[in-house]
Amino acid sequence: MAEQVVADLREKCATPPSLLCDVAAAMADEMCAGLGKEGGSRVQMLLSYVDKLPTGREEGLFYGLDLGGTNFRVLKVQLGGNDKHVISCESREVAIPPHLMSGSSSELFGFIASELAKFVADEEKGTSLSNEKTRKLGFTFSFPVRQRSVASGTLVKWTKAFSIEDAVGKDVVAELQTAMQKQGLDMHVAALINDAVGTLAGARYYDEDVVAGVIFGTGTNAAYVEKANAIPKWEGELPNSGEMVINMEWGNFYSCHLPVTEYDQALDSESLNPGEQVKL
Repeated sequence: MAEQVVADLREKCATPPSLLCDVAAAMADEMCAGLGKEGGSRVQMLLSYVDKLPTGREEGLFYGLDLGGTNFRVLKVQLGGNDKHVISCESREVAIPPHLMSGSSSELFGFIASELAKFVADEEKGTSLSNEKTRKLGFTFSFPVRQRSVASGTLVKWTKAFSIEDAVGKDVVAELQTAMQKQGLDMHVAALINDAVGTLAGARYYDEDVVAGVIFGTGTNAAYVEKANAIPKWEGELPNSGEMVINMEWGNFYSCHLPVTEYDQALDSESLNPGEQVKL
């Protein structure tokens, strides 16, 4: 009986090379459509406004905030540049109370700013760092946002376990900045990226040949370096680098060639966003 169940599941999930080629071709078509115009594809191909990636020579003290699942992480990083790379990295992970994942935007960002302020106070206690006027913060926000600059972005929609309605359409950087000010935390968000773009940037700091970052976690996504003149929906002057990092948001990708089992259907129906990332 057990062997038959496993055999049935293996058959339903089978991905022979011919099927994978069909899926890859469908993905390429969706990528081109997403680059062509806003809303042209389920794969949104969002502009990150990151047109330059690290060279490995950057140095200095920076703070980071990583929000993308049921926990968020705050960290302090000392970059040494050249062969030194990351000299030190202190971090703290904080669980997000479930009620905040479906409450209000001000409640969520207020909680995050409060925990960030505690972390900064602990890290800078007894050091001259506490006298610095403005600290720089990199904000990794792993949900679809529409950006018009590298340090701002409006939330398109929630994914994973979040469903805070009043946050959709708001600038998440402005929400965080307001919450930090209420905490008396003198910190400036220097960049807004998602985890796929962050993974790409972090890897490029160590290896200049890296061209893509891929995430497999609470969700899945990818970011890669595209030639700016290959993005028809780009408006305005092309960046001097001639490149643009694209946040694919490939979690929304669907192809009739992808196998969907009853387990996928059950998981999707019990999620907070049924039908958003699985087309049944």
